Amino acid sequence: MQREQWASRTGFILAAVGSAIGLGNIWRFPYMAYENGGGAFLIPYFFAMLTAGIPFMIMEFGLGQKLRSAAPRAFSLLSSKAESLGWFQVSIAAVIACYYVAVIGWAISYFGFSFTQSWGADANGFFFNNYLQLGSDNGPSALGSLQWHIVGPVLLAWAVSFYATYTGVRTGIERLGKILMPVLFLMVLVLTLRVLMLPGAVDGVNWLFKPDFGALTNPDVWSAAYGQIFFTLSVGFAIMIAYSSYLPKKSDINNNAMMTVFINCGFSLLAGVMIFAVLGYMAAEQGVAITEVVSAGVGLAFVTIPTAINLLPLPWLLGPMFFLALVVAGFSSHVSIMEAIVSSAMDKTGWSRRKAASVICGGGAIVSLAFATNGGLLLLDLVDYYINNVALLTSCLIELLVVGWVLFKMPELRSHVNSVSEITVGRWWEFTLRYLCVAMLLVIIGNNLLTAISENYGGYATADQLVFGWGLLAAMVVGSVLLSRQTSYPVAAEA
Repeated sequence: MQREQWASRTGFILAAVGSAIGLGNIWRFPYMAYENGGGAFLIPYFFAMLTAGIPFMIMEFGLGQKLRSAAPRAFSLLSSKAESLGWFQVSIAAVIACYYVAVIGWAISYFGFSFTQSWGADANGFFFNNYLQLGSDNGPSALGSLQWHIVGPVLLAWAVSFYATYTGVRTGIERLGKILMPVLFLMVLVLTLRVLMLPGAVDGVNWLFKPDFGALTNPDVWSAAYGQIFFTLSVGFAIMIAYSSYLPKKSDINNNAMMTVFINCGFSLLAGVMIFAVLGYMAAEQGVAITEVVSAGVGLAFVTIPTAINLLPLPWLLGPMFFLALVVAGFSSHVSIMEAIVSSAMDKTGWSRRKAASVICGGGAIVSLAFATNGGLLLLDLVDYYINNVALLTSCLIELLVVGWVLFKMPELRSHVNSVSEITVGRWWEFTLRYLCVAMLLVIIGNNLLTAISENYGGYATADQLVFGWGLLAAMVVGSVLLSRQTSYPVAAEA
């Protein structure tokens, strides 16, 4: 049987963009820009986009489309010794899938709360005490009991990913992307235009983009820009290789990669304007400096924004729109993560899509219940730190070293992508991947490792760091090696 294919180029791009655009675009990019020179941060950010984001995306699209396989099998076709890298990337996707779905579950709950602002006047207390029911005795290894009001939304999020992966590329993933992505862009655009009309909103945006050009001499700012690009594009953990493996043989790789990266980064800018417009209005209404209301991550989404929604006109409309945007962004990313895992299992075992989706989504749903407990947030925070700051970036570095240096496949890959693309890439493409990206990743990973070793992240107990941080990473490495040594790929792997 022939390998599944996307029905249209639009469907593939929307699916790839949906994977790249996630919760991090909404709650991580604005804060990164604010912390690293404001408008001046856009200079290293766009430079990183051109020298790392687009080249890396072209490489992964090219690998998937040329080898017509998910990450483990694609790397095994390059060299049997490289297959374990593919499984390490799949293991990263698997871990992220299990905790990312918990945040989507929270967003689903808050979508319901936002119609009546159920969080009340104390959004902080409501989130941590009433909703998560996080106690002082909870921790990564002291999770407490299941919170059934969280379990329900988490399982609903799993149902969406199961439907998409079970029904296939065209019927499930592509169709979902064609619905979710336009809806997401429309909601964020409408929200942005509305909040920009509010008092203080423009001051908030000005604060975000106020340039501090002195920051450009700080190496940490450049590292932050490159780190954000690697985080936001879903490269390095099997997704884009899996998605591009379903492309027709004559697909325009370079154009597709550029469009995916430009749309993703453009959305990040739009989300930044929306978030800081809301924060500017919030600061004006409360009569405080914007520095007192700026936050990132979970705190921004589930504490700061609900507090701001209480102050907005038409909170019963704008609140649900914001949280629905979070839900949609989460869904599109989670579906892509699961497809990376499901397609890898299908390639390795010869399982049907339905069997692979059922086993993997079912198993993932069970594991993810650990994040729907009293201490689930603390476990999520610790695991996410090690996955994003160590595992993911290390995976990107190893992939570049394997493809660019050990196997020296860059010239061959460049020739392939140019042969199917209208816009061709020159030797600069190989140079940025083999030298510039490798150098930046070495610096970023080195700094992250020094920080992780010298500091107990978040003040968590050393035992928790060893088990859920370093221990988890070690288990992923061992598991990847063992999987790569299992039986070879069946003939029917491409079915």
